[in-house]
Amino acid sequence: MAATPLPPRDGNCIFCKIVDGILPCHKIHEDEHTIAFMDIFPLSPGHALVIPKDHHPDLYSMPDDLLGPVMRTTRRVALAMAKGQGPDGMNLFQANGVAAGQTVFHFHMHILPRRTGDGVISAEHGKRPGDHAMLAREAEMLRGILAEL
Repeated sequence: MAATPLPPRDGNCIFCKIVDGILPCHKIHEDEHTIAFMDIFPLSPGHALVIPKDHHPDLYSMPDDLLGPVMRTTRRVALAMAKGQGPDGMNLFQANGVAAGQTVFHFHMHILPRRTGDGVISAEHGKRPGDHAMLAREAEMLRGILAEL
């Protein structure tokens, strides 16, 4: 019987090294496609990460069939965190590229429990209305591109 090939890995990637057991982590959950573990540079108590076991640098390179398992694990860990910590809220976020704050180039979701007034992430969203003409142009452009994908 032939050995099952390992998923694609990047030997220089810290998250691939965690998947392969080369580097330790504070593991929360592992299944066939994903691993969830505590962020060692937490923005708030309980800050966790969910990664696919396969190496994909960002959202743009993630295959559709892996997004579902990553989001399932993200939701399960967020539910456990909500039950265990009772935070006031929860942020889920994902960064693509240096300008967006990505520091590890292996797709990952952040699960960030929040407490009122913790000041972790700016609360500016919802305070400045957008220009509706510009929003309409952007929506039209994106609809056109989506129709081609």
